[in-house]
Amino acid sequence: MYAVIKTGGKQYRVTEGDRIRVEKLDGDVGADVTFDEVLMLGGDKVAVGTPTVSGASVSAKIVAQDKAKKVIVFKYKRRKGYRRKYGHRQPFTELEITGVSA
Repeated sequence: MYAVIKTGGKQYRVTEGDRIRVEKLDGDVGADVTFDEVLMLGGDKVAVGTPTVSGASVSAKIVAQDKAKKVIVFKYKRRKGYRRKYGHRQPFTELEITGVSA
């Protein structure tokens, strides 16, 4: 059985045992998280929500709180002496899906 959940403005297709990286969530490593915004359930019988499937939830465990690799941003205008360089590391939360319930 799989589910499509919504978190951080994005949608993820998950099954039990998957590891996914989502936008940073509050919580410590080892804490349990429940997602009630389930947009679709699939498997033997498909259930599509309007907009969410009522009574469905996905439970997960926080595996890591970390930052992604650095992205370098470089702005440059030729012949004007204008150069700006800075970096960005997006924080993320790594989850392990422990259960999908209808």
